[in-house]
Amino acid sequence: MSLADKLDRVLTRAEEVRHLLASADGSQFGALSKELSELEPLVEKVTALRAAERARDEAEAMLADPELRELAEDEYLAQKDAVPRLEREVQLMLLPKDEADERSAILEIRPAAGGDEAALFAAELFRAYQRYAEARRWRFEVMDYDESELGGVKGAVAEVAGKGVFARLKFEMGVHRVQRVPATETQGRIHTSTVTVAVMAEAEEVDIQVNESDLRIDTYRASGAGGQHVNKTDSAVRITHIPTGIVVAMQEERSQHKNRAKAMKVLRARMYEAQRSALDTARAADRKSQVGTGDRSERIRTYNFPQGRVTDHRIGLTLHKIDRVMLGEFDEIIDALTAEHEAARLAEAEA
Repeated sequence: MSLADKLDRVLTRAEEVRHLLASADGSQFGALSKELSELEPLVEKVTALRAAERARDEAEAMLADPELRELAEDEYLAQKDAVPRLEREVQLMLLPKDEADERSAILEIRPAAGGDEAALFAAELFRAYQRYAEARRWRFEVMDYDESELGGVKGAVAEVAGKGVFARLKFEMGVHRVQRVPATETQGRIHTSTVTVAVMAEAEEVDIQVNESDLRIDTYRASGAGGQHVNKTDSAVRITHIPTGIVVAMQEERSQHKNRAKAMKVLRARMYEAQRSALDTARAADRKSQVGTGDRSERIRTYNFPQGRVTDHRIGLTLHKIDRVMLGEFDEIIDALTAEHEAARLAEAEA
């Protein structure tokens, strides 16, 4: 089926849904309204594409008239550039959507290799993501923050809530490497450390059914560097999902009930991510892998402080603005990763 035929079908279906909505009862109204809300952005883009095609064709016809040629030339060139851009945008919108993209996300950061320096960088990277979330007006709620002795973190978990959070943050999952001279280094030697970042689409109870009989729940006293992370009651909670072996521990809240609720939210997100990863692996078995979005063992980025650069290894992008990135300015990197991912999806669809 040609692109024009696909677009005709989209416009026809949108008209059908509008007509059906006029006489829909309660049970149908919600589903039809949802379908129309999903179709309308595409209809708007198709309308813009066809208007640009008409304007291009009209301007091209006017080029043959010597009196109108100068007037038509600028319009023709503008629409000639606009049409392929709009076509690409329409083709991207026609691709099957990852339903998780619009969801909120659970962000986890943990030090890997590098001891205290890795823990310090994990804390800095966590704060950078917090700034990024605040700049985009997302809600950033710290769910767990296990502080180390020197002010780093042994592990940090946050819920990042907002529309389209997972679509932006999913490219951050993997191993992040830092190269710099630690504050504790007396000889001025550059150390290399790593932290792992996990980003999981937030799952609802309807997405993941968890049987209480499959859980082992342990309670214990919170521990940490001090302050709010330590108390004298058994408020910390560790939940083990026996069938999968997934373990989630939570101690940020003084209330055992609140820690359990947060732990269950993270558990569902991890189980949902495991399901998605298994499905992605099956889909990718017969095709070349593209921009990485979920392999926690993949070294995705290096932060080189002496040279002031950040390099994303998946697309070979290097920015000499490490200070700005550590202040939460990730958009330039994420935009480039998104563009590469979309190009790969288009190429795959056309193959």
